[in-house]
Amino acid sequence: MKELKFSEYPFHQPNGKKILAKMEGFVNELKAAKTAKEADVVIKKFNKYSTNVGTDFSVIYVLYTCHTDNKKYKKAQEISDEIGPAMGEYGNQFAKILLDAPYRKELEAKYGEYLFKKYELAFKTFDPKIIPDMIEENKLVSEYDAVLGSAQIEFNGGTYNLSQMGKFATDKDRNTRKAAAIARDKWLAEHEEKLGDIYDKLVHLRDGIAKKLGYKRFTELAYDRLGRTDYNPEMVAAYRKQIFEDVVPVCQKLYKEQAKRIGIKNPQAYDYNLKFVTGNPVPAGDTKYLVEQAHKMYSALGKESKEFFEFMMRNELFDLEARAGKAPGGYCTTFAKYKAPFIFSNFNGTSGDVNVLTHEGGHAFQAYLSSGIKVPEYQSPTLESCEIHSMSMEFFAWPYAEGFVGKDADKYRYEHLADAIEFLPYGVTVDEFQHWVYDNPNATPAERSAKFRELQRKYEPHLRFDDTPALDRGDRWLLQSHIFAVPFYYIDYTLAQVCAFQFAVEMNKNHEKAWKKYVKLCKMGGKYPFVTLLNKNHLRVPFEEGNIKKVIKPLIKILKGIDTTSF
Repeated sequence: MKELKFSEYPFHQPNGKKILAKMEGFVNELKAAKTAKEADVVIKKFNKYSTNVGTDFSVIYVLYTCHTDNKKYKKAQEISDEIGPAMGEYGNQFAKILLDAPYRKELEAKYGEYLFKKYELAFKTFDPKIIPDMIEENKLVSEYDAVLGSAQIEFNGGTYNLSQMGKFATDKDRNTRKAAAIARDKWLAEHEEKLGDIYDKLVHLRDGIAKKLGYKRFTELAYDRLGRTDYNPEMVAAYRKQIFEDVVPVCQKLYKEQAKRIGIKNPQAYDYNLKFVTGNPVPAGDTKYLVEQAHKMYSALGKESKEFFEFMMRNELFDLEARAGKAPGGYCTTFAKYKAPFIFSNFNGTSGDVNVLTHEGGHAFQAYLSSGIKVPEYQSPTLESCEIHSMSMEFFAWPYAEGFVGKDADKYRYEHLADAIEFLPYGVTVDEFQHWVYDNPNATPAERSAKFRELQRKYEPHLRFDDTPALDRGDRWLLQSHIFAVPFYYIDYTLAQVCAFQFAVEMNKNHEKAWKKYVKLCKMGGKYPFVTLLNKNHLRVPFEEGNIKKVIKPLIKILKGIDTTSF
């Protein structure tokens, strides 16, 4: 297929009737198949059509999140939200036929048993009777995105969205940090009722969906939806316990050192955004400059990464800068038809801009390497495995830090590693909070915030919010989009971080060997579930007792090896 720039991608307003009629036709063809060979022909046609429709939906999503105030894109996104669940019904019927087919063993031999395990989960987690609920779920998530995307915060004579406020949060001047925190907190207070109401509807909706499908509670359904075939909530709870015992004390020590370093005796939460009294590391140039540096880095890492990044540059597969009307946050998605990833972000002049080009770049690199895998379901792994690619790439960027941040390179490396370690307690806070929420679906929004604040005190006891009452009530979770959009997708970041730490240590010993191991992992795509993938790549499994302590120990040594006295 001829390469196309993103601006050349066709925009198709979805035609629900046409799409669903086509899907129904594939189901009827598969029903009529008598042999594995006949079924295989239908599977290939079904996959090709699903790839094309999925690409159209991805294009719509990118255009909508880039321009949430565009009525045409908003309408198209609404139609996509409605069609998706109905398509799921036909996908479910398709899977059921294959699961019950007399030729199943022949197809398993060709495609692997794991694909059929995926089919089993798809069948288990879907029923036509939940389609209206799924449509409503999609609409509520889009409504949440729109509220956050419409944020306009008046500050210091300007108007900023939530992402743009990030640059003030790390300002060297404490009064600026405080004022920025207060302004953001005021916006949160003004919208907490609306956001809390959206989430309340989502929780009750999801709880109802789970019960309709025969689950006792939504938690089990969420794990199945996420394809977690080789670990469960009990294993995750044991993992959280390791974080509490082996990581929280390390983080509290790091926070004390930080407070001393920046010269503040009784720090507020907003003070911890400043790592060094001389200021946090900042990019050495604008967006164009950073993309050029990323090009140099990916070119130096290897032939495949060079080809990947030049493909991205040639085909306009980035939207990086923050602006009014753009949804907050960052993500990587793919256009399967064009075998092309896309990186979305909101650059704000902080070192986070560098992290995007490496983190989301890691996702995109894996998607690029796996785009040729014949079975679509194997192209992308489960979410916690995906995050290994992104977080590990951040560490592979360390030797190129001078290009990204100039004289702040050591500052950047220290901040990056310290932040990554300190993220683990926050990540498990979000996870434990969600387990509590769906165990107590009838809790009020205020009770949810109170629970979140209680968990913050457990995992992040250093945090004080004297100047920001909404955060002191525990409202921080309202800004965590994963909680709304993809329930229970957050512990994944911490699990992947533990794996990325292992690449960081290996990279320090032998960069070339570690890079080859990383590329091998990326090329595996989603052929295996999480724990199996780790075992095949000789990575420590986070759930196993004692592994967190073993992973964290060498990282402390790396931090101590960076001289912070001149920062």
